[in-house]
Amino acid sequence: MSQKEPQSEIQRISALIAEGDIAASLGNIASEFPGQVVFSTSFSWEDQAIAHIIFSQGLAIDVFTLDTGRLFPETYSTWSRTLEKYNHTITAYYPDAAALQHFVAEKGPNSFYESVENRKQCCHIRKVEPLQRALKGKKVWITGIRAEHSPNRHDMTQVEWDGSNNVVKYHPILHWTTDETIAFINNNNIPYNPLHDKGFVSIGCAPCTRAIRPGEDFRAGRWWWEDASKKECGLHVHEEVKSL
Repeated sequence: MSQKEPQSEIQRISALIAEGDIAASLGNIASEFPGQVVFSTSFSWEDQAIAHIIFSQGLAIDVFTLDTGRLFPETYSTWSRTLEKYNHTITAYYPDAAALQHFVAEKGPNSFYESVENRKQCCHIRKVEPLQRALKGKKVWITGIRAEHSPNRHDMTQVEWDGSNNVVKYHPILHWTTDETIAFINNNNIPYNPLHDKGFVSIGCAPCTRAIRPGEDFRAGRWWWEDASKKECGLHVHEEVKSL
């Protein structure tokens, strides 16, 4: 796809955003692209906030999650509580069984601790490839990304092009602070992962996530044995599409 095409799509979707009204923005996008808008949730604070808006407003946006097979028990509990509260479908995508079986047989169940290459290969099998299946044929991918999540997300825009998946990404709460996100959760009585109350800020797979200590960076609890500049799993690749 040429640069002109994604830039046109970015402009088209940006025009549908109602400033200060996430529900209206999501509704506009869903109406413009029926059946082609999806939201991915990991049941984090951010994702629970967006899921609440989608479910409570009855928006025509499909919601999915990536079950890597190594999530925390608390994450599965949050998933169950969300289904109970909203009674809406959340589709799960799983790793390809053959690829995962080969990887574990070749390198072992915890090889991600041994090298960045192994860790990224594990992330690709458990998250990136299932995501590609979830996004296939879709136009818009809604995410819970916030600028505070990591240093390389500070320059992101709310609407951007994802060339890896040929989809436009919309980050409706990109500029929310952590305090604003928690307040929204509490004010709307939204179920959330109890690990957040134990110092876990960014929650992923159990072997690769820990609570952060006072004063540590937001992302310190993910892949803590690696250099901070490498702390992405390949789900969110920021690409700049220049105006033509």
